[in-house]
Amino acid sequence: MSTNEGRSQLVTVPGAIIIGCAIIAIALIYVFHPVSKNVAQTNPTTPQIPTVNMKAVSSDDHIFGNPNAPIKIVEYSDPSCPYCKMFNPTMGQVMTTYGAGGQVAWVYRSFPLDKPDQNGNILHPNAGHEAQALECAASIGGNDKFWAFEKDWYNVFPLQGATDRSVADDTVQLAQIAKDSGIDAQSFSDCLSSAQFKDKVDAEYTDGINAGVSGTPYNVIITPTGTKIPLAGAVSFATLKSTIDTLLTEVK
Repeated sequence: MSTNEGRSQLVTVPGAIIIGCAIIAIALIYVFHPVSKNVAQTNPTTPQIPTVNMKAVSSDDHIFGNPNAPIKIVEYSDPSCPYCKMFNPTMGQVMTTYGAGGQVAWVYRSFPLDKPDQNGNILHPNAGHEAQALECAASIGGNDKFWAFEKDWYNVFPLQGATDRSVADDTVQLAQIAKDSGIDAQSFSDCLSSAQFKDKVDAEYTDGINAGVSGTPYNVIITPTGTKIPLAGAVSFATLKSTIDTLLTEVK
């Protein structure tokens, strides 16, 4: 996992295997062998699920799939994050596999890394602007247009060099994606230039901080019984599939 790019995270293949095994182990223990407080105290090696303090999923969120799905995956994502771009098709595969049957819902929350770190460096200076563009797409075109815009953005976002673009150049590309997504160009331009969703994006960032997010992508899997399992990094589809399959055994 990269530690040299501020708060952005990349899970390497060995790292993904380790994290995948850990998350599956926690899921298995949670589903088949619930651990009492006393047992946990006497056996400190038992994997424990960290407490995740995030806001509840609601109609205010951007939800792909069945809002009442037994499993929800809340993704905190940065529109300028190359690892989020890499992870986006993985979530698409999850929804192709489990979304049609209403088993899994994908919840998107913005976590733009456009805030100065302890050294005053800003990792992704345009990320907040881009996150506001996603909100504009949703406000104009609704949930379907949000997800169309989100997919198109990550499809065209380059892995290299994008963070060096000016906001003006970035805005040109955002406008083109809005047009390609069938969103009214003038309404989109007016919305983005007014920064009317800055407070909403900032609130989602704060929610991510409260949830323990330190880099992107960062996911919180909400199980059928409401337990929240954090999963950091661009993990593989195989890891998510194993975890989901295990958790679905809770569904009656």
